[in-house]
Amino acid sequence: MSIEVKVPVLPESVSDATIAAWHKKPGDSVRRDENLVDLETDKVVLEVPSPVDGVLASVLKNVGDSVGSQEVIGIVEAGAVADAPAASAAVAPAPATPPAAKAAPPATPAASTAELSPAGRRLAEENRIDPATVTGTGRRGQVTKEDLVNAAKAPAAAPAPAAAAAPAPAALGSGPRTEQRVAMTRMRTRIAERMMQSKNSIAMLTSFNEVNMKAAMDLRKTLGEQFEKTHGVRLGLMSFFVKAAAEALKRHPVVNASVDGADIVYHAYADISIAVS
Repeated sequence: MSIEVKVPVLPESVSDATIAAWHKKPGDSVRRDENLVDLETDKVVLEVPSPVDGVLASVLKNVGDSVGSQEVIGIVEAGAVADAPAASAAVAPAPATPPAAKAAPPATPAASTAELSPAGRRLAEENRIDPATVTGTGRRGQVTKEDLVNAAKAPAAAPAPAAAAAPAPAALGSGPRTEQRVAMTRMRTRIAERMMQSKNSIAMLTSFNEVNMKAAMDLRKTLGEQFEKTHGVRLGLMSFFVKAAAEALKRHPVVNASVDGADIVYHAYADISIAVS
Protein backbone atom coordinates (compact mmCIF):
# COMPACT_ATOMS: atom_id res chain seq x y z
CA MET A 1 0.00 0.00 0.00
CA SER A 2 1.30 3.45 -0.95
CA ILE A 3 1.60 5.92 1.93
CA GLU A 4 2.17 9.64 1.31
CA VAL A 5 4.99 11.49 3.04
CA LYS A 6 3.72 15.00 3.76
CA VAL A 7 5.21 18.22 4.99
CA PRO A 8 4.18 18.67 8.64
CA VAL A 9 2.13 21.64 9.76
CA LEU A 10 4.61 24.51 9.65
CA PRO A 11 5.15 26.83 12.63
CA GLU A 12 3.11 29.99 12.94
CA SER A 13 4.16 32.82 10.58
CA VAL A 14 6.11 30.35 8.39
CA SER A 15 4.51 30.07 4.95
CA ASP A 16 6.83 27.55 3.29
CA ALA A 17 9.95 25.43 3.73
CA THR A 18 12.88 24.28 1.61
CA ILE A 19 14.05 20.69 1.09
CA ALA A 20 17.47 20.72 2.79
CA ALA A 21 18.54 17.07 2.50
CA TRP A 22 17.07 13.66 1.68
CA HIS A 23 18.54 10.91 3.88
CA LYS A 24 17.08 8.11 1.75
CA LYS A 25 16.85 7.56 -1.99
CA PRO A 26 14.15 5.72 -3.97
CA GLY A 27 14.45 1.97 -3.41
CA ASP A 28 15.96 2.23 0.09
CA SER A 29 14.39 0.41 3.04
CA VAL A 30 12.92 2.69 5.72
CA ARG A 31 11.71 2.09 9.24
CA ARG A 32 8.78 3.73 10.98
CA ASP A 33 9.83 7.05 12.60
CA GLU A 34 13.20 7.00 10.76
CA ASN A 35 14.12 10.46 9.49
CA LEU A 36 13.64 10.68 5.72
CA VAL A 37 14.19 14.34 4.90
CA ASP A 38 15.16 17.65 6.51
CA LEU A 39 13.03 20.72 5.84
CA GLU A 40 14.52 24.15 6.44
CA THR A 41 12.46 27.21 7.32
CA ASP A 42 13.39 30.73 8.37
CA LYS A 43 13.22 29.66 12.01
CA VAL A 44 13.94 25.95 12.38
CA VAL A 45 15.07 22.75 10.62
CA LEU A 46 12.30 20.12 10.69
CA GLU A 47 12.78 16.36 10.43
CA VAL A 48 10.14 14.37 8.55
CA PRO A 49 10.02 10.71 9.68
CA SER A 50 8.73 7.72 7.75
CA PRO A 51 5.10 6.97 8.65
CA VAL A 52 5.53 3.17 8.21
CA ASP A 53 8.05 0.39 7.65
CA GLY A 54 8.70 -0.27 3.98
CA VAL A 55 10.56 1.10 0.97
CA LEU A 56 10.84 4.69 -0.26
CA ALA A 57 9.14 4.33 -3.64
CA SER A 58 9.58 7.85 -5.02
CA VAL A 59 10.76 11.36 -4.19
CA LEU A 60 8.43 14.08 -5.48
CA LYS A 61 10.44 17.11 -4.34
CA ASN A 62 14.20 17.55 -4.72
CA VAL A 63 16.76 19.35 -2.59
CA GLY A 64 16.28 23.11 -2.90
CA ASP A 65 12.56 22.93 -3.81
CA SER A 66 10.08 25.03 -1.84
CA VAL A 67 7.18 23.17 -0.27
CA GLY A 68 4.08 24.17 1.67
CA SER A 69 2.33 22.79 4.72
CA GLN A 70 0.83 19.30 4.20
CA GLU A 71 2.26 19.04 0.67
CA VAL A 72 3.15 15.51 -0.51
CA ILE A 73 6.91 15.17 -1.03
CA GLY A 74 7.38 11.39 -1.28
CA ILE A 75 5.74 7.96 -1.39
CA VAL A 76 6.52 4.98 0.86
CA GLU A 77 5.36 1.45 -0.03
CA ALA A 78 4.24 -0.01 3.30
CA GLY A 79 5.53 -3.52 4.03
CA ALA A 80 7.71 -3.68 0.92
CA VAL A 81 11.27 -5.04 1.03
CA ALA A 82 14.21 -3.48 -0.78
CA ASP A 83 15.85 -5.54 -3.52
CA ALA A 84 18.78 -7.61 -2.25
CA PRO A 85 22.22 -6.92 -3.80
CA ALA A 86 23.43 -9.24 -6.53
CA ALA A 87 24.75 -12.57 -5.27
CA SER A 88 28.00 -12.14 -7.17
CA ALA A 89 28.70 -8.93 -5.26
CA ALA A 90 28.05 -10.71 -1.96
CA VAL A 91 30.58 -13.48 -2.64
CA ALA A 92 33.21 -11.33 -4.33
CA PRO A 93 36.56 -11.94 -2.63
CA ALA A 94 38.04 -9.05 -0.72
CA PRO A 95 41.35 -7.70 -2.02
CA ALA A 96 44.42 -8.87 -0.19
CA THR A 97 45.60 -6.51 2.50
CA PRO A 98 49.32 -5.74 2.64
CA PRO A 99 50.96 -6.73 5.93
CA ALA A 100 51.86 -3.14 6.66
CA ALA A 101 48.23 -2.07 6.35
CA LYS A 102 47.12 -4.83 8.75
CA ALA A 103 49.50 -3.59 11.38
CA ALA A 104 48.24 -0.01 11.15
CA PRO A 105 46.09 1.05 14.13
CA PRO A 106 42.45 2.00 13.48
CA ALA A 107 41.72 5.63 12.81
CA THR A 108 40.63 7.62 15.82
CA PRO A 109 37.36 9.53 15.32
CA ALA A 110 37.58 13.28 15.39
CA ALA A 111 37.04 14.79 18.80
CA SER A 112 34.30 17.06 17.43
CA THR A 113 32.17 14.02 16.51
CA ALA A 114 31.39 13.41 20.18
CA GLU A 115 30.03 16.94 20.50
CA LEU A 116 27.42 16.48 17.75
CA SER A 117 23.76 15.97 18.50
CA PRO A 118 22.30 12.55 17.55
CA ALA A 119 20.66 14.10 14.48
CA GLY A 120 23.91 15.85 13.51
CA ARG A 121 25.93 12.65 13.97
CA ARG A 122 23.52 10.73 11.75
CA LEU A 123 23.63 13.48 9.10
CA ALA A 124 27.45 13.43 9.12
CA GLU A 125 27.52 9.63 8.74
CA GLU A 126 24.96 9.51 5.94
CA ASN A 127 26.69 12.25 3.92
CA ARG A 128 30.22 11.04 4.81
CA ILE A 129 31.18 14.42 6.27
CA ASP A 130 34.14 14.73 8.63
CA PRO A 131 32.95 17.19 11.33
CA ALA A 132 36.56 18.21 11.91
CA THR A 133 36.58 19.83 8.44
CA VAL A 134 33.40 21.86 9.02
CA THR A 135 33.50 25.38 10.44
CA GLY A 136 31.20 25.45 13.47
CA THR A 137 28.84 28.38 14.08
CA GLY A 138 27.45 27.18 17.41
CA ARG A 139 28.54 28.12 20.90
CA ARG A 140 32.31 27.87 21.40
CA GLY A 141 32.63 26.92 17.71
CA GLN A 142 30.55 23.74 18.02
CA VAL A 143 29.45 22.19 14.73
CA THR A 144 25.65 22.34 14.47
CA LYS A 145 23.26 20.36 12.31
CA GLU A 146 22.77 23.45 10.14
CA ASP A 147 26.56 23.58 9.50
CA LEU A 148 26.46 19.94 8.34
CA VAL A 149 23.49 20.63 6.03
CA ASN A 150 25.50 23.49 4.49
CA ALA A 151 28.54 21.24 4.12
CA ALA A 152 26.45 18.55 2.42
CA LYS A 153 25.14 21.07 -0.14
CA ALA A 154 28.52 22.72 -0.78
CA PRO A 155 30.41 21.52 -3.90
CA ALA A 156 33.59 19.54 -3.38
CA ALA A 157 36.73 21.63 -3.31
CA ALA A 158 38.84 21.55 -6.46
CA PRO A 159 42.19 19.76 -6.12
CA ALA A 160 45.10 22.01 -5.34
CA PRO A 161 47.62 22.58 -8.16
CA ALA A 162 50.99 20.89 -7.95
CA ALA A 163 53.43 22.68 -5.69
CA ALA A 164 56.05 24.76 -7.45
CA ALA A 165 59.46 25.75 -6.16
CA ALA A 166 59.64 26.93 -2.56
CA PRO A 167 58.30 30.50 -2.41
CA ALA A 168 60.34 33.36 -1.13
CA PRO A 169 59.60 34.65 2.40
CA ALA A 170 56.30 36.55 2.41
CA ALA A 171 56.56 40.32 2.51
CA LEU A 172 54.11 42.65 4.21
CA GLY A 173 50.73 42.44 2.48
CA SER A 174 51.71 39.51 0.25
CA GLY A 175 50.61 35.87 0.26
CA PRO A 176 47.53 34.05 -1.03
CA ARG A 177 44.20 35.76 -0.55
CA THR A 178 41.93 32.75 -0.90
CA GLU A 179 38.26 32.72 0.03
CA GLN A 180 35.63 30.04 0.58
CA ARG A 181 32.08 30.91 -0.44
CA VAL A 182 29.22 28.95 1.18
CA ALA A 183 25.55 29.56 0.41
CA MET A 184 23.58 30.56 3.49
CA THR A 185 20.62 28.51 4.62
CA ARG A 186 17.24 30.20 4.94
CA MET A 187 17.66 30.40 8.69
CA ARG A 188 21.13 31.92 8.44
CA THR A 189 19.88 34.43 5.84
CA ARG A 190 17.09 35.57 8.15
CA ILE A 191 19.52 35.84 11.09
CA ALA A 192 21.81 38.02 8.95
CA GLU A 193 18.89 40.28 8.01
CA ARG A 194 17.87 40.71 11.65
CA MET A 195 21.46 41.38 12.74
CA MET A 196 21.80 44.14 10.14
CA GLN A 197 18.50 45.66 11.24
CA SER A 198 19.75 45.69 14.83
CA LYS A 199 23.08 47.24 13.81
CA ASN A 200 21.41 50.00 11.80
CA SER A 201 18.73 50.87 14.35
CA ILE A 202 20.43 50.43 17.74
CA ALA A 203 23.33 52.41 19.19
CA MET A 204 26.56 50.39 19.19
CA LEU A 205 28.19 49.44 22.49
CA THR A 206 31.91 49.49 23.17
CA SER A 207 33.29 47.12 25.80
CA PHE A 208 36.51 47.63 27.78
CA ASN A 209 38.59 44.88 29.37
CA GLU A 210 41.74 45.03 31.48
CA VAL A 211 44.65 42.84 30.31
CA ASN A 212 47.93 42.07 32.08
CA MET A 213 50.56 43.34 29.62
CA LYS A 214 53.65 42.52 31.72
CA ALA A 215 54.92 39.83 29.32
CA ALA A 216 54.58 42.18 26.34
CA MET A 217 56.26 45.02 28.24
CA ASP A 218 59.18 42.76 29.21
CA LEU A 219 59.59 41.57 25.61
CA ARG A 220 59.47 45.15 24.34
CA LYS A 221 62.10 46.18 26.85
CA THR A 222 64.37 43.27 25.90
CA LEU A 223 64.06 43.51 22.09
CA GLY A 224 63.14 47.17 21.63
CA GLU A 225 66.63 48.45 20.87
CA GLN A 226 67.46 45.60 18.48
CA PHE A 227 64.11 45.98 16.71
CA GLU A 228 64.64 49.71 16.15
CA LYS A 229 68.13 49.13 14.70
CA THR A 230 66.85 46.43 12.33
CA HIS A 231 63.61 48.05 11.11
CA GLY A 232 64.15 51.75 11.77
CA VAL A 233 61.00 52.10 13.88
CA ARG A 234 60.28 51.64 17.55
CA LEU A 235 58.52 48.52 18.80
CA GLY A 236 55.19 49.80 20.08
CA LEU A 237 52.40 48.04 21.92
CA MET A 238 50.12 48.26 18.87
CA SER A 239 52.25 45.58 17.19
CA PHE A 240 51.28 43.09 19.90
CA PHE A 241 47.59 43.93 19.55
CA VAL A 242 47.68 43.45 15.77
CA LYS A 243 49.55 40.14 16.13
CA ALA A 244 47.05 38.91 18.71
CA ALA A 245 44.11 39.92 16.50
CA ALA A 246 45.59 38.14 13.47
CA GLU A 247 46.20 34.94 15.46
CA ALA A 248 42.66 35.05 16.87
CA LEU A 249 41.21 35.32 13.34
CA LYS A 250 43.24 32.27 12.28
CA ARG A 251 41.89 30.22 15.18
CA HIS A 252 38.28 31.39 14.70
CA PRO A 253 37.73 31.86 10.94
CA VAL A 254 33.97 32.28 11.38
CA VAL A 255 34.73 35.67 12.99
CA ASN A 256 36.72 36.63 9.88
CA ALA A 257 33.78 35.93 7.56
CA SER A 258 31.56 38.37 5.71
CA VAL A 259 28.13 38.22 4.11
CA ASP A 260 27.85 38.81 0.35
CA GLY A 261 24.27 38.57 -0.87
CA ALA A 262 23.05 35.07 0.02
CA ASP A 263 26.56 33.71 0.67
CA ILE A 264 28.92 33.60 3.62
CA VAL A 265 32.51 34.29 2.53
CA TYR A 266 35.25 32.84 4.75
CA HIS A 267 38.54 34.69 4.27
CA ALA A 268 41.89 32.90 4.59
CA TYR A 269 43.58 36.26 5.16
CA ALA A 270 43.16 39.22 7.52
CA ASP A 271 43.04 42.93 6.68
CA ILE A 272 43.53 45.00 9.83
CA SER A 273 43.15 48.79 9.72
CA ILE A 274 44.61 51.04 12.39
CA ALA A 275 43.48 54.62 12.91
CA VAL A 276 46.35 57.11 13.36
CA SER A 277 46.44 60.80 14.14
